[in-house]
Amino acid sequence: MRPALLNPLFAEAGALKGVGPTLVRQLARLKLTRAIDLVFHLPVMAIERVRLAALDEAYVDRTITITVTPVSYESGGARAPFRVQCVDAVNMYIALVYFGQGGGYARKLLPVGEARVISGKLDRYGQWLQMAHPDFVVAPEAANTIPPREPVYGLTEGVTNRRMASFVETALERAPELPEWIEPSVLTRTRWTPWRAALAAAHALRDDSSAHDRLAYDELLANQLALLLVRASTRRRRGRALPGTGALTGALVAQLPWPLTGAQRRSIEEIRGDLEQSAPMLRLLQGDVGAGKTMVALAAMLTAVESGSQAAFLAPTEILARQHHAKLTELLGDLPVRVAILTGRDKGRERAALLERLATGDIDILIGTHAIFQEAVAYRDLGLVVVDEQHKFGVHQRLMLSAKADTPPHLLVMTATPIPRTLALTAYGEMDVSKLDELPPGRQPIDTRVVAANRIEDVVAGLARHVEAGGQAYWVCPLVEGTETGDEAAATTRAAMLRARFGDTVGLVHGRMKGQEKDAVMADFAADRIKLLVATTVIEVGVDVPNATLMIVEAAERFGLAQLHQLRGRVGRGSAKSVCLLLRGDVVSETAKARLALMRETNDGFRIAEEDLKLRGAGEILGTKQSGDAAFRLADPERTARLIGIARDDARLLLDRDGGLDSPRGQAARVLLYLFERDAAVGLLRSG
Repeated sequence: MRPALLNPLFAEAGALKGVGPTLVRQLARLKLTRAIDLVFHLPVMAIERVRLAALDEAYVDRTITITVTPVSYESGGARAPFRVQCVDAVNMYIALVYFGQGGGYARKLLPVGEARVISGKLDRYGQWLQMAHPDFVVAPEAANTIPPREPVYGLTEGVTNRRMASFVETALERAPELPEWIEPSVLTRTRWTPWRAALAAAHALRDDSSAHDRLAYDELLANQLALLLVRASTRRRRGRALPGTGALTGALVAQLPWPLTGAQRRSIEEIRGDLEQSAPMLRLLQGDVGAGKTMVALAAMLTAVESGSQAAFLAPTEILARQHHAKLTELLGDLPVRVAILTGRDKGRERAALLERLATGDIDILIGTHAIFQEAVAYRDLGLVVVDEQHKFGVHQRLMLSAKADTPPHLLVMTATPIPRTLALTAYGEMDVSKLDELPPGRQPIDTRVVAANRIEDVVAGLARHVEAGGQAYWVCPLVEGTETGDEAAATTRAAMLRARFGDTVGLVHGRMKGQEKDAVMADFAADRIKLLVATTVIEVGVDVPNATLMIVEAAERFGLAQLHQLRGRVGRGSAKSVCLLLRGDVVSETAKARLALMRETNDGFRIAEEDLKLRGAGEILGTKQSGDAAFRLADPERTARLIGIARDDARLLLDRDGGLDSPRGQAARVLLYLFERDAAVGLLRSG
């Protein structure tokens, strides 16, 4: 139950003074639905209002505050702007311009001959100085009501900055003084103010860097505490050892046409060591594109099957689930292992029959999408859960799947996106890590080239030679359909152009297609019935067609480094030489140039991940789509990188030495967990 002192902060936005139904809908577009959301909606910048005694052209394009006296009005008609001619203290002229309001409002606000203090952006129109729609117009005795420094908030249509500031101020009145949860030595070193004072300072932009640091740290500390509590809860609950016999895994390795890499063997042994313990495994398998994660995961699942248990393999998309099903079936060959697949598409009698087989133990390994979360899906003895592309699933989903077993199952999660240590701590802090940092033998580095878009005819000619020689290729676009400006970097537009050249050998796949349509196209491509696959980033992960050795990425400057690396990883899946062509537009930012240069320079995903963090920051990598539960509101990329290690040490100290959540500081930390909505961790503590 949420502490009572936080209840005012979690009131709906409609309960705030001045926020009616229309404003509730407008604020919801910014996901500001409660008082707490407004409290954490920090300013994005500040307007500095320079106080001038007299007009000065050096301040054009700056925001100024100055005393003027209106001397005349100018109106050019109903549609023309209304101008108020004014003079300053030295009789220098400035025009105050109002568009679309007529003259009545301006005349009332600025009567001729009466001094007024105005504030706004100083512009030039021809030879004359002007100010359009001043932000403030007040009598001289009210000059102190114009703030010298004004916060600027993220806005939406229908909400002005002044109204947003008013709503935030109203929400801040609900923020109570809270007990301190930060370790005293950290406070001494940083000289941070208490939470309530830091919040007020961050909104008022007083010492905003230190105040924002404090608030970001609070959020990171809450997240680290939650991750550590998840780990502690899982470790406390007695699981079941899965020692295995080695029979199936040995037979699998013996029939492979290639040797395992040293990294694969090391990871398999680390996982086997975890499975032999009764404490449930929590392990992240991190590997670059093509490093052989699926093989390691299969060895783990076979160890579970050897122990008389079942394994579940969770994939983020139906395409990837079917890809894994085909791959695992191929790898297993004639081994006596019963594998099945379950997706949201499966209905009726077939689905019922599959669920019955699962419940009776007639299925050893179940591969599927979110469908394997559903309440009707019951396992006879679920011992191991493997989650592919972990960034698509949060802590809550992991716990839901864990609830499918009488005792907590072992958990292995995988990611094909190499993660810098900073981000691994943030999103996977409760997990042990195995790293695949070698590629299987025979894999050749992918030749990456950057090509200007005006050479697209040369690229198509080279593509024709590639297809005529029996090869297959991908052509990836950033958009599904073109825009009103005729953007051709769209999958549908490019597919039509290429079909005019290559006919029915061109396939198209994108996220708006139905599952069966996508699967049919992918099956044709895998069977070599389609030579050229035009796609969006729906093929970013998991697609494995060894004969496809050419990747063309159009408008490559629009993609992030991680995406480009994942897309490039769709080729180079076999022993043949592969090429990746990055088509860039005419106008490319310096950051995009740096991304493309790095892609050309290296195939090392771990180096790319570190550079990606530097170039675009943790925000995009830790955004909602790629981090499950680890989306942050206050901890921006720079602060995350700088503060995450301190927050993790503080969280460990609290739980290990400072008495845990039942100590005085721990009681304050419980409030922190509720404040940042990591309260599920408190529930875990209780249930443990």
